[in-house]
Amino acid sequence: MILTKLQQVNIKNMSDNKALSDYIQTLRVESGSTVNLNKIPTDAEHNFISKEEGLELLDSNQEEIALLQSKLYAHNRHSLLIIVQAMDAAGKDSAIKEVASGFNPIGLKATSFKTPTSEELEHDYLWRHVKALPSRGDVSVWNRSHYENVLVTRVHPEYLLNENLPGIEKVSDVKDDFWKTRFKQINHFEKSLHENGTIILKFFLHVSQKEQKKRFLERIDNPAKNWKFSLQDLEERKLWPQYMKAYEELLIATSQDYSPWFIIPADDKWFTRVCMNAVILQEFNKMKIDFPSTPEPLKKELEIARKQLMEEK
Repeated sequence: MILTKLQQVNIKNMSDNKALSDYIQTLRVESGSTVNLNKIPTDAEHNFISKEEGLELLDSNQEEIALLQSKLYAHNRHSLLIIVQAMDAAGKDSAIKEVASGFNPIGLKATSFKTPTSEELEHDYLWRHVKALPSRGDVSVWNRSHYENVLVTRVHPEYLLNENLPGIEKVSDVKDDFWKTRFKQINHFEKSLHENGTIILKFFLHVSQKEQKKRFLERIDNPAKNWKFSLQDLEERKLWPQYMKAYEELLIATSQDYSPWFIIPADDKWFTRVCMNAVILQEFNKMKIDFPSTPEPLKKELEIARKQLMEEK
């Protein structure tokens, strides 16, 4: 259980980057574990790293991320899919912007999934996400994802009626088995991606209601942020307990060794970015992806090419 692991980490005595490495392991939802979001901090202590140190670390990590992306592209056997889910005003956009800034834009695709279009509703719920998957050697970052189909639809089951699903004529037709089936479908989908070379990292940005209120007020009071706010946001805020329950169930059901969830404290935006950045580097490095070795015939060709270039006047 995550809470138990957090208690085992003596954060106050940490003072180096190893402390951060140890800490982010506590954010991982282990397969088969339980999750109680009310007991997982949104503003975890981070005395082992100051804001100034964290921002410096983000800057210094950009070169390493760029190098890893180059290896991913040259290796041409894997791709990287980063999924970000959160409540409104949790900082998804800014976190994705920071994460994406370390990647070469040529091999990066960011997708923000909105309400399904009429065309998308005429296909199964995974269809539009399959189209946005990264090619081998590339990176894709998703702002929201297929998990909206076991999250928003869980809180608003009436939305499922728009999908014209067989056997679902009215809301009362949506039973517990329906959600279990969808979790199973998602796990099969992600396992297939993993087995075909896609590295999947999933982040839930865990923000508090108090911090969300603060950020909503900033959006209302700051004319430059007015466009971000909608009265519908307040209606969804009233359903906070239902959303937390839906998140808990999807985190428990779909965090697998091949596609883990990380619950990131999101009340301090800079710390959110530091944690996400550290997770990506740590998990990516576990893959031990490197530049392909140069075969002997190519080495000879390169030597010939070098000699010709050096002989040019």
